[in-house]
Amino acid sequence: MTVTGTADAVHPEHGTLAKAADENFPVAPFFLPRDWRTDLMAVYGFARLVDDIGDGDLAPGGADARLLGVAPERAEDRLALLDAFETDLRRVFDSTPHHPLLRRLQPTVRRRALTPGPFLALIAANRQDQLVTRYETYDDLLAYCELSANPVGRLVLAVTGTSTPERVRRSDAICTALQIVEHLQDVAEDLAQGRVYLPAEDLARFHVREADLAAKTAGASVRALIAYEARRARDLLNEGAPLVGSVHGRLKLLLAGFVAGGRAAVRAIAAADFDVLPGPPKPGKLRLLREAGLTLRGEG
Repeated sequence: MTVTGTADAVHPEHGTLAKAADENFPVAPFFLPRDWRTDLMAVYGFARLVDDIGDGDLAPGGADARLLGVAPERAEDRLALLDAFETDLRRVFDSTPHHPLLRRLQPTVRRRALTPGPFLALIAANRQDQLVTRYETYDDLLAYCELSANPVGRLVLAVTGTSTPERVRRSDAICTALQIVEHLQDVAEDLAQGRVYLPAEDLARFHVREADLAAKTAGASVRALIAYEARRARDLLNEGAPLVGSVHGRLKLLLAGFVAGGRAAVRAIAAADFDVLPGPPKPGKLRLLREAGLTLRGEG
């Protein structure tokens, strides 16, 4: 084990928060007010940790399980960990949580008057990942995104004090799009974990078998399927993009970054000729900046 790995095992929250740099969108960029950055990173730490539990991607050594009070023999039991994590989350609202990332979240919850609903939805999404590994229809996938992605955008609006019904609707479209884009980038990785987020009805429509998703490179049918889903994500981003123009100042820059990250990722997928199987196509910084500029001008 490396020195970094040892440090993460002792202080697993450090490794969790460090993953912010690898996201498709800015988590808490430097230009935001310090209190926003603090609170957004606290929310990110929660969201990242619950995803890591659901994906079996916790820091080595079982430190998270111990912090959550899960017995060593169940440290690999994702449902048991999620149950314990939910119990600790509830302490955020009425006592003192055990996990350092939840202790970090507690001042944010109190300062911003956040409610348990969005956090519980993210836990429910990861429970669903343990029990549901295929989605029959696009509507089924959208219902999953309602749990797995949309709460994050709603929390951003709540932290920044800008939530309205119309902004929530636009935010939901953006967050769902970002989730779909991530699924497209990670088709091979998800399949290796036994999950397929591409709707079964769409696989049938494009005559794609699951075995085709396990190939080293995508054939014409898989590429056509990925292009179809990428267009859906792009349309959702366009539907949500007016959210950017509805706010002002530094929040406008942050939300433009979310939209731009999704658009740049869609363009990267297209630039790879929709062959996502060798690995996730990632946009470069220049493309991200270009997309951010277009989004701020209401273009794209």
